[in-house]
Amino acid sequence: MKRLLEQRLERLEKIHQGGGPKAIAKQKEKNKLTPRERIAYLLDKNTEFLELGSFAGYEMYAEHGGCPAGGTVAGMGYVSGRLCLIVANDQTVKAGAWFPITGKKNLRMQEIALQNNLPVIYLVDSAGVYLPLQDEIFPDKEHFGRMFYNNARMSAAGIVQIAAVMGACVAGGAYLPIMSDETLMVNGAGSIFLAGPYLVKAAVGEDIDTETLGGAVTHTEISGIADYKFDTETETLDAIRRIVDKMGHQQKAGFDRAQAVAPQYDVQELYGLVSPEANKPYDMVQVIERIVDAGSFDQFKEDYGKTIVCGYARIEGWAVGIVANQRKMVKNKKGELQMGGVIYNDSADKAARFILNCNQKKIPLVFLQDVTGFMVGSRSEHSGIIKDGAKLVNAVANSVVPKITIIVGNSYGAGNYAMCGKAFDPRFIYAWPSAKIAVMGGEQAAKTLLQIQVAGLKAKGQEITPEAEAALLNEIKGRYETQTAPYYAAARLWVDEIIDPADTRKVIAAGIEAANHQPHMETFKTGVFQV
Repeated sequence: MKRLLEQRLERLEKIHQGGGPKAIAKQKEKNKLTPRERIAYLLDKNTEFLELGSFAGYEMYAEHGGCPAGGTVAGMGYVSGRLCLIVANDQTVKAGAWFPITGKKNLRMQEIALQNNLPVIYLVDSAGVYLPLQDEIFPDKEHFGRMFYNNARMSAAGIVQIAAVMGACVAGGAYLPIMSDETLMVNGAGSIFLAGPYLVKAAVGEDIDTETLGGAVTHTEISGIADYKFDTETETLDAIRRIVDKMGHQQKAGFDRAQAVAPQYDVQELYGLVSPEANKPYDMVQVIERIVDAGSFDQFKEDYGKTIVCGYARIEGWAVGIVANQRKMVKNKKGELQMGGVIYNDSADKAARFILNCNQKKIPLVFLQDVTGFMVGSRSEHSGIIKDGAKLVNAVANSVVPKITIIVGNSYGAGNYAMCGKAFDPRFIYAWPSAKIAVMGGEQAAKTLLQIQVAGLKAKGQEITPEAEAALLNEIKGRYETQTAPYYAAARLWVDEIIDPADTRKVIAAGIEAANHQPHMETFKTGVFQV
């Protein structure tokens, strides 16, 4: 596990270089900070920035030179004592242009702000849509335009949005700062216009320079589009801090928090509990005891439905309800062994009831996923596994309390859904480096795909030797396992971040802190399901 963490840090260090040393040097020549430097300056001293989507775009767009972190640095942090969501374009990556994954990441950040009622600070420095991939970022519902739709919806919901234009802000992107509540510009660096000088010349024959067309002086003195101008980036960031400092306080959700207590056992022991290959049994209760506040975990229906562990606890003082897959072999009420990581009828029934209780008590839910799926076979089918599974899925889908998901190991098939995978709208979803996300395990999937391919070859009259079949199996398995890796998932934002297991407490607590800013929750209703 520690080797996997070293690999994670190596990859993060490369991602943090953005477009590379040369691009950063050009940024410095213009007296401009990098996006992470801007964020670090903006944040309150001695506070942490919880970065989200670091691995967005990882190993994608190689033919276009790559898009580290999706060309955007984003996450949550404290500014003037207020928890804010910060989104900063990275101008060193293709001049801050929007790739398809950039759009997806920005929309995910807005979704987090909407769900948790967090103020948003945009640090704008972007050339707009990356034209070679415009068909994948411009026209669809969840593409570039959705950001401006969200701007309007967030404003209507009373969510404060502040935009600082620190570089280019072109074409459709020009609407983002203007649809924000307040707009600041860096004089001599920031510019806002629907069309730049070259396009203006081509379209209407007018010769004009960037500053005259859409610089800070133009928009603060002539058009009135921008509200403030400053000579340096640091002055602009200082002004943002002053604006945030004067914001009124809003009602909180009221999730319960007590004095935080350290876990009973050393969190570093998590590294040795879970297999990096996610293929060995372990006691999930031991993992829980290294995440929750000491002495706070009370199991719900401990002796029933043992392949899912449910219970109330506190994490950094926050009250939580935990739903976790038990990975060791357990015995049911008849004394029969049940496989760890598999959801049986009784465990699905128990978890569904526990989720109802947490909604009744207004307790946020934490899902710890290490699941290979639901139990199959005639016995389970005749006992109504689909009905019990549907009951659990229904409870997760209709839950109104915040849900935070940690993928510890396997996350396969319908088990991913039942344990609050991405499709079931967790407020935040994280993966350990040992996570594997797929419709089924690599070995089973490879053998299934192999049978299909071999049958197809034989149908064409081709003979396949055992050696060729083995080589084909390895090729399929390798390709499939690449797609199940946490980096593949994080690159596509199926998870918000890959985390160090020792940081699990921290990210859960930060998630509940964010969720507590949401003043109102929907009424909990489950609709119709079989009992």
